[in-house]
Amino acid sequence: MITEHQELLAGWGNYPATKALVANPRSEKEWKEIVNHGNIIPRGLGRSYGDQAINENKHVAVSTCMHHFLRWDETSGVLECEAGASLEEIITTFAPRGWLPMICPGTKFVTIGGAIANDIHGKAHHADGSFINCVISFTILLANGNIVTASRDDNADLFIANFGGLGLLGAILTAKIRLRKIETTYFRQKSIKVKNLEEMLAAVDQYKDYNYSVAWIDAMATGTQLGRGVLTVGESAKLSELTPELQKDPLKIHKISKLSVPFFLPGFVLNNFTVRILNALISFVQNSPKEFVHYEKFFFPLDMINNWNRGYGKRGFIQYQFVIPEKGGAETLRKILEMIANSGCTPFLNVFKKMGDGQGILSFPFNGYTLAIDFPVTKALKPFTRQLDEVVLNAGGRLYLGKDSMLDREVFQKMYPQYKEWIAIKAKYDPNNVFTSDISRRLGLEAR
Repeated sequence: MITEHQELLAGWGNYPATKALVANPRSEKEWKEIVNHGNIIPRGLGRSYGDQAINENKHVAVSTCMHHFLRWDETSGVLECEAGASLEEIITTFAPRGWLPMICPGTKFVTIGGAIANDIHGKAHHADGSFINCVISFTILLANGNIVTASRDDNADLFIANFGGLGLLGAILTAKIRLRKIETTYFRQKSIKVKNLEEMLAAVDQYKDYNYSVAWIDAMATGTQLGRGVLTVGESAKLSELTPELQKDPLKIHKISKLSVPFFLPGFVLNNFTVRILNALISFVQNSPKEFVHYEKFFFPLDMINNWNRGYGKRGFIQYQFVIPEKGGAETLRKILEMIANSGCTPFLNVFKKMGDGQGILSFPFNGYTLAIDFPVTKALKPFTRQLDEVVLNAGGRLYLGKDSMLDREVFQKMYPQYKEWIAIKAKYDPNNVFTSDISRRLGLEAR
């Protein structure tokens, strides 16, 4: 019989935090047992920022005990694995063989189940799309205890609704995904320093043919420097392009980081003064003269510091990420950056990208501009995010549910008018709301 223990859980932002009954199922039998309890949400490595994988006074099933690789086809690059397997485990095993995940977000410490639930994306969304594009099929334990296969051909509605579905339709047990063949684990990159928002948007357009593109924006800059930052673009490096020194170990993998933030830092450490200093440092680092960089720095720079989220203190933080249409986007971005600079809410780690076409029902991306900003939690933050929500909504945009912590139900429904289609699928596969979470109750993602 599976055992549970009470635990205080939070997302990566350490806000909000609630107590739940936590289990670690190790087999299909144990998964079925805990699903029979009802009121359950699957959880992976806890890298969703907010309340996506917490469940106040109810059940949470951590999937990471089931993380085995099941089948590997070297010819096609198709991997079948349990949903608790992480991108880090996949990279460690398959990068030395010349394969990397097709879609890499800002951290490698995410499970395959979590990648599907949040339909993760990365620096190449404009070229490669989101995680749905590398998934062939998955098996999922439904609320009625049945395990079914979902793909573009079988149970297609269940397949597409799970991408961005936040784990609310069932417990994904296994998945078949495609990996990308590589010659090296290095990337050829170019950094472009820009003086303001107009230069940033022009640079993004000028370098749009690069497969990978991401920018850091100094959200503290104002006036003629509003929107200044560094755009970094890149391509996967071929073996013949590397320097003789790098060619000695072209499929090098990352080392286990020994750097860590050992405890929650005091809240006063992160303020406007220290953020300005950190922004200057980030600008220097981002504007790298190196032509070739390893995937660890290219995709996952923050993974080099374990528990970096403790740097925001016990108060926690949110990541506010939105996408808005390209048409009228410059005006909206200018307005939002001005609001942030004058808000008194300290912004940090501001990432800007151009996105390509999206798909799915509750999946976040669509063709336009996306900006992600970290804010430490303060009393002023929630009223301020309400103001930002209105600007994003009026521009025809929406927030990333996989990172959201504060959106209210009414605004969510306006940002995602297609939610009714998703609710109908929820009612079909989970009419009694066996799968539930704090965010599902907050946003009304429940069968009626």
